[in-house]
Amino acid sequence: MLTTKQKVLRRFWYAVMPLSDLANGPRPFRLLDEDIVLFLGPDGSPAALRDRCCHRTAKLSRGWCKDGQIVCGYHGWTYDSTGKLVHVPQFPVQQEVPNLSTPAYHCQARYGYAWVALDEPLAPIFEVPEDSDPSFRYVPQFYEIWNTSALRMMENSFDNAHFAFVHQGTFGQADQPLPDKYEITETDYGFEAETLITVINPPIQHRISGTDAATTTRHMRNKWYMPFCRRLDIEYPSGLRHIIFNSATPIDDSHIQLVQWLYRNDTEEDCPAQLLNDWDYKITREDKDIIESTDYDTPIDVGRRAEANMVSDRPGMIMRKRLMKLLEDHGEAEVYRAA
Repeated sequence: MLTTKQKVLRRFWYAVMPLSDLANGPRPFRLLDEDIVLFLGPDGSPAALRDRCCHRTAKLSRGWCKDGQIVCGYHGWTYDSTGKLVHVPQFPVQQEVPNLSTPAYHCQARYGYAWVALDEPLAPIFEVPEDSDPSFRYVPQFYEIWNTSALRMMENSFDNAHFAFVHQGTFGQADQPLPDKYEITETDYGFEAETLITVINPPIQHRISGTDAATTTRHMRNKWYMPFCRRLDIEYPSGLRHIIFNSATPIDDSHIQLVQWLYRNDTEEDCPAQLLNDWDYKITREDKDIIESTDYDTPIDVGRRAEANMVSDRPGMIMRKRLMKLLEDHGEAEVYRAA
């Protein structure tokens, strides 16, 4: 599936940029192969416009912000957060500003990020109860480009069979290749998947897991939010919760912006954020290295038999089935590269 060719994918919310990155002016981003610019409006809320001035097509992201509006760096034409042209400095004061605009996109601030949907969203951004729970702390983790597709990253997130091989350097048990099974319940937004796995517990993970035992268990209650977001909810026997959220935001067909943030029910003194990030960074490097070696054109129509499958692939197969139905429900067929 070539994500940029499937129009319905424009109707979902994607975490695009940390709000903190917008503090010093407009910033560019490419979402589903469309160039957009983000900036903060007069009330501090993020806004997203097409990154083109309607005068001479200069990138608005090369300009600056003034009073919550974006000023084109070429001729100073100024737009508000709805994309409407509000000021042309070359016009006399008495001359009316033309009724022109540049396209605006749906944009909201949630969980420390600006979220964007290019077309009318099919559903609201998912809720995160821990974000307003004082017993949990928020830890921003990663914001980086991966050379892969969003579906490759998502299905890997629910693939228990790769732990023993990909994660031998962190928590995987090389002598235990038989994957634990997920109990999966499909929902309107995707699915919920629960499992209990045994993992290696090296010294670096002792403060993270809350035990110094050689191995420990992870009770995982995870969620997949269509099309490319997930919740990884890990509970250790110590009672510690390690809850990761990801948005595999599609830049184009072969690149994603991997957005990851974390909630923990402990304190900075119990386990420093840097230790948490260092550990999760090491794990994600293992994933990144192998996922970037795969073909980004991930098939969703299993009838094409483009890839072999096994029983433990069930979460990914459900994703493919649901995405295929999504396309069909909106009058689309899977678009993929010709053989």
